[in-house]
Parts: sequence; structure tokens; C-alpha cells
Amino acid sequence: MKSGTQDQVEGTFHKLKGKLKEIAGKISTNSGLETEGKDEKIGGKVQEKIGQVKKVLGK
Repeated sequence: MKSGTQDQVEGTFHKLKGKLKEIAGKISTNSGLETEGKDEKIGGKVQEKIGQVKKVLGK
């Protein structure tokens, strides 16, 4: 798998994982878990965008 595609797939995975943590934190009123989920979701979005840029540049 090309680097750009791999970054996009991993970014999507981290966005999903972050969203699940965020929801679990809200349900259990665990603000630490909720914050961790939000951070992971943002990191996933960034990684996904990096993958898109790599695809455009052909790397």
C-alpha cells in the first residue's frame, strides 16, 4: 500500500477510535477519556489530510 493511502486509512481509523472514546467518556462522565478521544480524532483528521497531500504529490 502506498504511503498516502496508508496514512488515509490510519487517519480514518484514528478518527473512528477517537469518536468512540469521546462517546464512552460522555456516557461514563469520564472527562479524561472524552478529551483523549477528541485529541485522537483531531490527530486522525491531520493524518488523513497528510495522506491526501502525499497522494496528490505522488509520494
